[in-house]
Amino acid sequence: MPALLLSALLGLSANPGLADDHWRNLHDAVRSGKLVALPEILDWLEARYKGHVLEVELERDDGRLIYEIEMLGPQGQVVEFEFDAVSGELVGMEGVNIDGMRRSEETR
Repeated sequence: MPALLLSALLGLSANPGLADDHWRNLHDAVRSGKLVALPEILDWLEARYKGHVLEVELERDDGRLIYEIEMLGPQGQVVEFEFDAVSGELVGMEGVNIDGMRRSEETR
């Protein structure tokens, strides 16, 4: 999926050393299977919804790590999908005309 921007990661600070540590910890968590890799989430999303990724954030929400993925749909709608970063489960979505972005079963 084109135009992917990872804009926030676990509250990164302006301190480059801390940012490096956060990135290293994230990669270690993905490698060890504690977190689902972002490309897996994006592949799942692309198989089911039409659109282009505008932004991706990894945030901590009530103690859970959540991938928030904002997509621009074919009719110009913007939809945010939320995935549990540990399980990969879709836990929420919000936006206008989400059904207009769904791919048909036969195109999957």
